[in-house]
Amino acid sequence: MRPELGGDDAVMRIVFTASEVVPFAKTGGLADVCGSLPLELEALGHELVIIMPEYKSAGKRASFNDKASMEIIGKGVKVYFIKNKPFFSRPFLYGDSVSDYPDNLDRFSFFCREALQLLKDIGKPVDIIHCHDWQTGLIPVLLKDAYLKDPFFSRTRTVFTIHNLAYQGLFAKEEYSKLGVDVKFFNNNQLEFYEKINLMKAGIVFSDYVTTVSPQYAKEIQTKEWGCGLDGVLQDRHGKLAGILNGLDYVAWDPEHDPHVDPPYSQQDQLAKKIQKEKLQKVFGLPVMSDIPVFGFVGRLCYQKGFDLIESAIDEIMHHPVQLVFLGIGEEKYQKLLKKLSRKFPRQFSAQIKYDEDVSHWVYAGSDFFLMPSIYEPCGLTQMIALRYGTIPIVAAVGGLLDTVADFSSGRKKGNGFVMSSYSVSGLLEVVERAAGAYHQKDSFAALVAHAMANRFTWQASAKHYVEVYEECQS
Repeated sequence: MRPELGGDDAVMRIVFTASEVVPFAKTGGLADVCGSLPLELEALGHELVIIMPEYKSAGKRASFNDKASMEIIGKGVKVYFIKNKPFFSRPFLYGDSVSDYPDNLDRFSFFCREALQLLKDIGKPVDIIHCHDWQTGLIPVLLKDAYLKDPFFSRTRTVFTIHNLAYQGLFAKEEYSKLGVDVKFFNNNQLEFYEKINLMKAGIVFSDYVTTVSPQYAKEIQTKEWGCGLDGVLQDRHGKLAGILNGLDYVAWDPEHDPHVDPPYSQQDQLAKKIQKEKLQKVFGLPVMSDIPVFGFVGRLCYQKGFDLIESAIDEIMHHPVQLVFLGIGEEKYQKLLKKLSRKFPRQFSAQIKYDEDVSHWVYAGSDFFLMPSIYEPCGLTQMIALRYGTIPIVAAVGGLLDTVADFSSGRKKGNGFVMSSYSVSGLLEVVERAAGAYHQKDSFAALVAHAMANRFTWQASAKHYVEVYEECQS
């Protein structure tokens, strides 16, 4: 690498460009990745920069120039915030509960162009620009168009990470001029997708390497069933496509030191988890009953999370001595469904239609099982959190769920959760019944909880894998 990076040819200068980053802005796992992975890469000795929009939620910070502000996280990771109040100082990141903002193409095209200009203003050449999801998909295109002959970017390579292929950044072809790239790229092999602009496709096609957030999801998105229309494009990139499992921040998620969990508990001493269960039942207005299992859910209320399947199975589930608690916001029809079920089964079912950080920790700590029958799941962090809190995940056999949850067999005493044998009502009922049965085998269930809490999906291993990808791009 270049001598201006300190003379150590193993050191790279890596830039993350993302539409959301913890702790400054978050709607999902993308923000967690872009807030955690750079710190792990920094710990491996690399120089990291993050660039994101300056949202209203980010607060005020030191100005870098008239177009950006800056803050340092970790030991020396510089986070730059692209300024534009009309574009970014809004109540939500991408749109309200009804629809996306109609000018999202303008907003994120602007962000991509300004991110590259900011790097030139900073003045240090870059080895890798790591782009995340469709909001940054224009950057690899710009580097191979407007900046193709710019010596500043002569050694810069791009990695594009797909966090959720279902959200592709589709816009009318009439808006193409807003991209600021040559019209020749609007063709079936590059930016065009059924007569529309597709910024996810742009990132996949023009980047030097493509990654996604779990090995299983990398396989799934190359199939017609789960490729969302881009399976052929991804198959063409299969030699430069890797699935790297997301990690979990085990400092933030730790029942032994979690300020929301009082008293704390551990793998060796699970007694306080029973107190958390009683607290959870009270918070959700359910009868306090220690001898029946509680199934919890935290997340977005949407089709992806399997709510249609839950609706079809719920009457049969409620015939069993179980309780269900749900925490989340999302599509209106699922909010109405949860409210209806809370009225129909007041002693067994309770939902809080909101997102509350405190309550989410209580659900993870107080539930016996974590319900996650997702239709697809690129990676999923909630099942990792549930495992750390000794709350046994019940999952569909898809994506990152299959990479992190192994089916439990009481006879062999293997596995850390319960995996549906089929994505069907009967498959969900069977796995719920198996889980409820295992709950009443107290000794083996306590051992299962201890085993679950011992699981670790850390960023260290994943960060090393990303470094290998970066190095391959630079070779």
